[in-house]
Amino acid sequence: MTPLLVALCVILLDQAAKEWVRGAFALHESVPLIPGFFNLTYIRNTGAAWGMFSGQNLALSLLAFAMLVALVLFRRKILPPGKPHRVALGLLCGGIVGNLFDRLRLDYVVDYLDFHFRTSHFPAFNVADAAICVGVGIYILGTLLAKPAAPLPPCWDSPEKPAP
Repeated sequence: MTPLLVALCVILLDQAAKEWVRGAFALHESVPLIPGFFNLTYIRNTGAAWGMFSGQNLALSLLAFAMLVALVLFRRKILPPGKPHRVALGLLCGGIVGNLFDRLRLDYVVDYLDFHFRTSHFPAFNVADAAICVGVGIYILGTLLAKPAAPLPPCWDSPEKPAP
């Protein structure tokens, strides 16, 4: 139940924020919220992260759909048990669906969270992108910090068994 609830929350928050941005801002309009650090800027991204593969909407949509299906079908094989990994699964699925919905409906993804630091500029992103990154981070940390499985006891018929 946790992954579905998390995914639904991500999708609803993501789509509500994107609809608000599309209605409240002109394309490329930017409003500083923390001057010199954080702006809301309406961007249409036809590519993937950082605008890579720009204009490849169909291929990116198919890839997103394939990843979503793989996550759902193979979740028990690729995600260890535990609440953190269920939350990670919900974040990943919610983020993928949020951006996939944009791609299928609009032919682009709405990005609006725009960060600057001194002379550096991080490409604009959205709630779905953040959910995917946090989901991957939880998965990686949870996997690295997980206790290793106890070794199996040797079998009596194993080759390492001394001969009687």
